[in-house]
Amino acid sequence: MNECELILKDEVYAIVGAAIEVSNELGTGFLEAVYQEALAIELCSRRIPFTAQPTINIAYKGVALAKSYVSDFLCYDCIIVEIKAIKKLTSVEDAQLLNYLKATGKTAGVLLNFGTPKLEWKRMVFTHPSIRADSRPFASETE
Repeated sequence: MNECELILKDEVYAIVGAAIEVSNELGTGFLEAVYQEALAIELCSRRIPFTAQPTINIAYKGVALAKSYVSDFLCYDCIIVEIKAIKKLTSVEDAQLLNYLKATGKTAGVLLNFGTPKLEWKRMVFTHPSIRADSRPFASETE
């Protein structure tokens, strides 16, 4: 079993279980805000610790930028949860969650899509790759 597969596995499954309950109860067709409110109720009932709509601050070279983002939930103080209600998850939503993970330094995130008849979800693990000088591509001498 891969080390990434083990990171926060039980916690992620608890969050997804709560989301499945919301999906089964409400079905499709509502706005994201409806699913967010319902998921907050379900997380509370399951005693899953969370913060709703935490602010994600962005820094550039150690300087805090004025622009910040808001994710839907931070569960267990370490898993970012992003909710969508769209026809299909795409690389755009993946990139959004990955950027949230990068900005916060959190390791795990869950993308939940309530816009399909059956809940669509993705678990993302962000590892902080060590960049070695010899691993970067160089331009060829002929360019």
